[in-house]
Amino acid sequence: MENSHHPRSAADGARALALARDVLETEAQAVHALSARLGEAFVEAVRLILGASGRVVVTGMGKSGHIGCKVASTLASTGTPAFFMHPGEASHGDVGMIAPGDVVLAISHSGESDEVVAILPLIKRRGAAVIAVTGRPQSTLATQADVHLDAAVEREACPMNLAPTASTTAALALGDALAVALLEARGFSPDDYARHHPAGTLGRKLLLRVSDVMHSGERLPKVRADATLKEAILEMSQKNLGMTAIVEADGRVAGLFTDGDLRRTLEKHEDIRGLKVADVMTRNPRGIAPERLAAEAAQVMQSHHVSGRLLVVDGAGKLVGAVHVDDLLRAGVI
Repeated sequence: MENSHHPRSAADGARALALARDVLETEAQAVHALSARLGEAFVEAVRLILGASGRVVVTGMGKSGHIGCKVASTLASTGTPAFFMHPGEASHGDVGMIAPGDVVLAISHSGESDEVVAILPLIKRRGAAVIAVTGRPQSTLATQADVHLDAAVEREACPMNLAPTASTTAALALGDALAVALLEARGFSPDDYARHHPAGTLGRKLLLRVSDVMHSGERLPKVRADATLKEAILEMSQKNLGMTAIVEADGRVAGLFTDGDLRRTLEKHEDIRGLKVADVMTRNPRGIAPERLAAEAAQVMQSHHVSGRLLVVDGAGKLVGAVHVDDLLRAGVI
């Protein structure tokens, strides 16, 4: 029986690489060409969305629709309320999603997509403005829109110049440019972005505070400055953090005693029964305020070579908690 799984020849591999590089170069050139065409229409589109009382409703058919979904998601996550509306469903009731004061961002490379063009009168009657993204300035969609953004490309990356490739990349890049311009105009901050992405890594790093992950109350190992070394070791063992804070009578931090300090103490002293913890503790340990970001605690540990534990102190220098590197790992901060 003839084996249908023939290994690719070197010529096949070279051809695949050549095609891939041509695709990437063609799409890169298409995106680069957009910057030269950006002008007052883009500025007007930004102004129109900023001045709108409603949301951005993104629509598009086929591949343009897939791009539209991503553009709507990017807008929504960067401070511009937006959602995607399928143009085919719009004429069957979904046009009711559009309200006066909304802005419809319609994407169609030809500017003649039947489903998109058919709902233009419905959109206008509902009091929404239209921003068109097309590759043909003289198309129906472009001429009927309030603002037209030119996303024309010299050619598709497809060897047959048929499959939407460079044109969809250009539309996507233009949508990103619009989202970023709006982000900047709204003064959208990293904290705002984190609040839009609370479950993501960035959200955890920008929203999670030291107070959210620290050990406090009964879980916090601490002894008085006049405690014996034995008392400090028992506290470390019971609280299982590999350390204990040493505090003055008023609650201010006097020092820190870790399992590393214990090993060094045992190496220096044959008999530890008469030692006070204050005799062998680390004085003036580094600390962090409870309102600081948990990610900052990780940075302090790393940059100052702190051994995986950090005391949490308030503005008066009083102990309020402790953070262990394992807490930061569990929280997804590092």
